[in-house]
Amino acid sequence: MTHDTIGVAIAGTGFGQKIHIPGLQHHHRTEVVSVYHRDPDKAQAIAATHQIAESASDFNALLENPAVAAVAISTPPFLHYEMAKQALLAGKHVLLEKPMTLNGAEARELYHLAAQKNLVVTPDFEFRFVPAWQCLAEYLQQGFVGEKRLITINWLVTSRANPDRPWNWYARQDQGGGALGAVGSHAFDYVHWLFGPVQRLAGHLSCAIKERPDPKDGDRLKPVDADDTCLIMLELADGTPCQINITSVSHHGRGHWVEVYGDRGSLVLGSSNLKDYVHGFTLQAGQAGEALQPVAIPERLEFPQTFADGRLAPFIRVVDHWVKAIDRCQQNQGISEDPVAIAPTLREGVYSQLLMDLTHQAHTQGRWLTVPDLDTYLDLG
Repeated sequence: MTHDTIGVAIAGTGFGQKIHIPGLQHHHRTEVVSVYHRDPDKAQAIAATHQIAESASDFNALLENPAVAAVAISTPPFLHYEMAKQALLAGKHVLLEKPMTLNGAEARELYHLAAQKNLVVTPDFEFRFVPAWQCLAEYLQQGFVGEKRLITINWLVTSRANPDRPWNWYARQDQGGGALGAVGSHAFDYVHWLFGPVQRLAGHLSCAIKERPDPKDGDRLKPVDADDTCLIMLELADGTPCQINITSVSHHGRGHWVEVYGDRGSLVLGSSNLKDYVHGFTLQAGQAGEALQPVAIPERLEFPQTFADGRLAPFIRVVDHWVKAIDRCQQNQGISEDPVAIAPTLREGVYSQLLMDLTHQAHTQGRWLTVPDLDTYLDLG
């Protein structure tokens, strides 16, 4: 390992094996030096499969490894807060999967702890790094649509439409399961990135498949209380209405589409690919009175390399962003004062978590809720 290489430990071996390990092994500045699993035999087997030097079944022991400078966490959401907190207290940078935590208070505490320790926590908000999405951002920055009149987001997929899909933590609201945490967290982040802060919101959450078989308990049906469909209305700070429709139980969902309508023109970004949430995005643009036309994505925005799993290329860009943030952190005393810090940071992760909290509250209370200013919310911690 060279002096410029960042030694990374992996915690979370589902998505971690599919994306985190290959992505971190691909990047020229990161080396996967250890992998954590609570079962020591599984930890050793995963390490051997991926040619990782060490494994650990004790998370504290993993953090004591001097070769570990950073930790990538993709465990189920209910484990994020404690694991990220332990990593930060041990002086490790963190790459954290969404949803960040179970609630905004936990995310806010991690934000302040990272600032106190001068450490980087980067959320895996991959859509910011997808070429077609970056092209959409440029069109918006150039004022292509003019004054926005309506934004609609439809994210309608089949991933949990089969009622025989097994019961696990994803079925439990108290463990961070559900469509809002899985994909609404992404939507809230890119709404903030592309269109700015939210002024108020209302939400309705529902669960269509209320029982699933648990293969660990003889396929006995167990209750599901986590949402699989989310209907969310936002009023942005500039007054623009935004409608978000999310479901994971549509047998013939149309995929993922973002439509922006303004007084000068329209932008439509979308993909009908139900098997890969990154491959297949196209952008269409049209000025008022003209037909929508496909937009050629500039070569400068394209991935240098793509992979069979579309999630890998944007994840590698997230890793690159994380590495550059760590470099800046090490070159500056106090990352909170670093003027060149680039989103996404845990600040954006806190905002996404805040909007999820408010959506749950709005659903329970059956009314619109005001969204506090992010700086004000962070100061509460």
